[in-house]
Amino acid sequence: MKGGLGPEDLARITAEHLISTPLEPADLLFVFGQRRGEKEIIATAINLWQQRLFRHAIVSGGATQGNSRTECSIIKGGMVEGGVPADLILEEHRATNTGENVVFSLPVIDAALGRDTIKSVICLGKICTARRYPMTLQRHWPEVAKMLVTVNPYGAPVERWHTDPVFRERVLAEWRKIAPYKAQGFIADWP
Repeated sequence: MKGGLGPEDLARITAEHLISTPLEPADLLFVFGQRRGEKEIIATAINLWQQRLFRHAIVSGGATQGNSRTECSIIKGGMVEGGVPADLILEEHRATNTGENVVFSLPVIDAALGRDTIKSVICLGKICTARRYPMTLQRHWPEVAKMLVTVNPYGAPVERWHTDPVFRERVLAEWRKIAPYKAQGFIADWP
């Protein structure tokens, strides 16, 4: 047992929370801004574009601690440098958390593309928050099909998350948010 977690707990968290889904071409890539792991997020977004797995993208994220540039501007800039056409990337610069990423982005998506034209979305973010991205999107936009791809900016592979102190702390903090967030109506069951 590590810190009160038994093998069953570790297996459950890994299986239920640290997830990705199979990918197929989607109408929209929804990039959740990050304070840590933006290089991995950028590289993954570029790779998804090169595979033609999305037609449009939205990058959401406000200013971060110690940096006046928004997460959106940093990530979009990297995506454009990597070959993703700038005019296909929508921008949301105010969000400071996952809920705001979705709530603030939906009007931007609606104004630019029309939400009713979007049938499928790939969520892109850090592995420690994996499950919560589509659950938040499900709460506010249940009609759209959701897929999930994540990046791992930590010092251990996903299956060994519990061996890296920072990775472990982030995963457990995110895992503990699921039940209260569901109870408060911030997220919804997905799939």
